[in-house]
Amino acid sequence: MTQNDPIPAEDLARHARKMAKKKAARDRMMETKTGEKGLIIVHTGPGKGKSSSGFGMIMRCIAHGMPSAVVQFIKGAWDTGERRLLTTHFPDLCQFHSMGEGFTWETQDKSRDIAAAQAGWAKARDLIRNPDIRMVLLDEINIAFRYGYLDVTEVVEFLASEKPPMTHVVLTGRGAPEALVEAADLVTEMTQVKHPFRSGIKAQAGVEY
Repeated sequence: MTQNDPIPAEDLARHARKMAKKKAARDRMMETKTGEKGLIIVHTGPGKGKSSSGFGMIMRCIAHGMPSAVVQFIKGAWDTGERRLLTTHFPDLCQFHSMGEGFTWETQDKSRDIAAAQAGWAKARDLIRNPDIRMVLLDEINIAFRYGYLDVTEVVEFLASEKPPMTHVVLTGRGAPEALVEAADLVTEMTQVKHPFRSGIKAQAGVEY
């Protein structure tokens, strides 16, 4: 049988029965999922796509007319496509705050890095407290945790006590601390299978930034 041959009626009927059973099971499961709440969402792991996924969620919010905000903790010095798009076309729906000055090996000034991270967290707290803002993306905040620029316990306690009930907070960056993973509602770990950087390909516009 080739791809273009007609499918036997028996196979079509078997497939229809199988899909009907799956749909019935799925419908029963969906009937139990009626709650809504603001989520703590973590994108972590060594693979590419953590920030990209976070920005994708921001774009969904914008498409639904939901006010959102971004605080960048590390990549603030970069001229990224996401930053250009959001600040140029959607400033009324998405606040964008670039607080970082680059990776720590670029600034080579720990005191300055800590001050930038603390300023970013202060801005994030103000944004998260605002119930009109439905999603806040804390981009690369896990890097600030890893270098000791921010206290993860303080952040987790703030999210537990002061985040409005319907506000989503997305935290990205590799090496998410265990305390944050435990507190989160949704955690995705990106794995790396292949990366062009290992073959001598530099970061490229439209792919990495």
